[in-house]
Amino acid sequence: MAIETPERVTERSEVRLAPAAPVHVRVSMAQAVYIIWYRDVLRFWRDRTRLFASLAQPLLYLIIFGVGLSSSLAKGSFGGSGVPKSFNYTQFVYPGILGMAVLFTAIFSAMSVVWDREFGFLREILVAPISRSAVALGKALGGATQATFQGMIMLVFAPFVGVHLTVLAVLELVGLLFVLAFSLTCFGVALSARMRTMQGFQVVMNFLMMPMFFLSGALFPLSGLPAWMTVLTRFDPVAYGIAPIRSAVLGAAGLPQGLVDHFSSVTIGNYVVPIWLDIVILLAFGAVMLGIAMRSFRHRD
Repeated sequence: MAIETPERVTERSEVRLAPAAPVHVRVSMAQAVYIIWYRDVLRFWRDRTRLFASLAQPLLYLIIFGVGLSSSLAKGSFGGSGVPKSFNYTQFVYPGILGMAVLFTAIFSAMSVVWDREFGFLREILVAPISRSAVALGKALGGATQATFQGMIMLVFAPFVGVHLTVLAVLELVGLLFVLAFSLTCFGVALSARMRTMQGFQVVMNFLMMPMFFLSGALFPLSGLPAWMTVLTRFDPVAYGIAPIRSAVLGAAGLPQGLVDHFSSVTIGNYVVPIWLDIVILLAFGAVMLGIAMRSFRHRD
């Protein structure tokens, strides 16, 4: 029978008392994106005050600008000769208001990144066993879902302001609203990823959002503008989102295709940008912004 030495007893005790090695569970990219998306959407859905208050400004613009200017522009007609008398400024501005609802909601949804950073939740996410790129993508999809939902609510008001929409047009608009919302949310996330305070984010966003909205062609056609303003509108990504939305709305209203192109097309010189290229430009902008956001999150916070 072997006699155990004190050294062997001590070694055996250390082995028995040694803590178990930590088990690292790696969450997949899809799971991480879903969790972040679900959290943002759930917070948005539970905040009913924010849900309805964010509709106030688009509705105010629609009523004041749409109804007010329709009454003063050639007694309800808009656009001059060749335009049906049934077509008015409210029908023209309605797609721009859809874009406005998406723009404001998409940009401000990115504020959750700064909010989470200030309260420490973002740091917990960044040290979790997930890809940091999933944080950017989940935030972008969450904000895009919120903004698309806001745009869909605005579609409900179409019959009340004299805008006729078909079922096919509504389905087309939902897809276009999501593309616009996703691109703009990526832009907001890319900026908020580098921001440290809520005040700084709000100042920068207010400085950028209003020019982006007014130069998008939401409230007036993009043709016949001064040269300097024409250049600015062509660099505005929102303009390439408003154009296909307006084309879908005016096409459903029964306007001739020539008038639809006149009111909704973006031109670069003498080249008329087709609708499919508008969408490609918008998606390319969103992809670049998403790439910048992912790169920002990969850096140590």
